[in-house]
Amino acid sequence: MKAGQFRGTLDSDKLMRASLIIGIFKGLRLLFNGPLEYGWPKTPNKGLPYSGRMPLAYMIEGGIPAMMKVRNHIDALRGGM
Repeated sequence: MKAGQFRGTLDSDKLMRASLIIGIFKGLRLLFNGPLEYGWPKTPNKGLPYSGRMPLAYMIEGGIPAMMKVRNHIDALRGGM
């Protein structure tokens, strides 16, 4: 899809998910330099709230509330909270 070519509509759920994903990856780019920038979501994490799971699996299982927790966690790691 080329920029400016999308003619569909997104409901509020999809817009929220897109916003959270963009924010998560923006935060990861600011936090990490190198492979973890994109690999962090697939890296098992022993800390809360992940309990040994990959953040990606945690978000898939928990939906928007889990995505919000991941976004807040990344912001906190960056010193934004």
